[in-house]
Amino acid sequence: MTITQLTAFLAAMEHGSFTAAARSLDTTQASVSELVARLERELDVVLFARGSRRLVPTEAAIELRPHATQAVSAVQNGVDTIRALTSLDRGTCTFGVLRNAAYYALADLAETFHHRHPDVRLRLVGINSAHVARSIAAGELEAGLLVLPVDEEGLEVRPLFRDEVLYASTTRDEKSGPPTIDEISEAKLVLYDAFAGWDDPTRRQLLERARLRGLTIEPALEVEHVETALDLVAAGTADTIVSRSIAESDGFPTGIRTFPLAEPMHDTIALVQREGMLLSSATRRLVELAERMLRERLPEHEGRTPAV
Repeated sequence: MTITQLTAFLAAMEHGSFTAAARSLDTTQASVSELVARLERELDVVLFARGSRRLVPTEAAIELRPHATQAVSAVQNGVDTIRALTSLDRGTCTFGVLRNAAYYALADLAETFHHRHPDVRLRLVGINSAHVARSIAAGELEAGLLVLPVDEEGLEVRPLFRDEVLYASTTRDEKSGPPTIDEISEAKLVLYDAFAGWDDPTRRQLLERARLRGLTIEPALEVEHVETALDLVAAGTADTIVSRSIAESDGFPTGIRTFPLAEPMHDTIALVQREGMLLSSATRRLVELAERMLRERLPEHEGRTPAV
């Protein structure tokens, strides 16, 4: 049994003749007649009484009709859904970005996408990467650009680049060598992304290194935004850690010195989507745009290492 046979059967039921059914389906009378005959042979029943000027449906045909209608409708609904996924003249695109997206030249991502696809509704969520990952796994967001490590269960992760993490201070001697994890654990620190806390990917790496040495890290201050942390560093209140992209941005406060860590550490930037899910066409376009903008930005700086 095929959808084509059921479609021919339903057309014959509706129009009362193979000729009229063929006209509605833009095919030949012989083709419709043969499709219905094949269906009858497969079901081993007679669906129409022939011989009169109009087809007369049998009891079998009347019983089959609602099931055939449901089957054909289900297929058509599936086709319509896929066409909607591949169309850029409707729908909603939901995408998550890392909290500090502006430092990766992604601040104009929404504007660029909207200019190219004005009829697609865009929901761009900028929160800590740990929360973006959870939202994607829960199906609240289709995909996202975030920093690793995150809990990857239920996710497909494609690493793109690594961005070096630096130590930032105004009080540390500029001639000092790279800071060790022992020094960092003893330092007076201000850390940002206070709401995410130690779920934050960069913090997770730092804490894991401290634990491997039997140390702890307890920040003296916790704030939500990196800009606030940098203001405190600039005032000499405490030290912090930042990515190289932030340290080399135009808005980075003058007077703050940065130091590579004794044991180099990197934020791995990755594109993430829910495992086994088909992205809508709009979200695929947004992913491509975000990746291209990121690739154009990161090579500008030395010390940038593509993710393996």
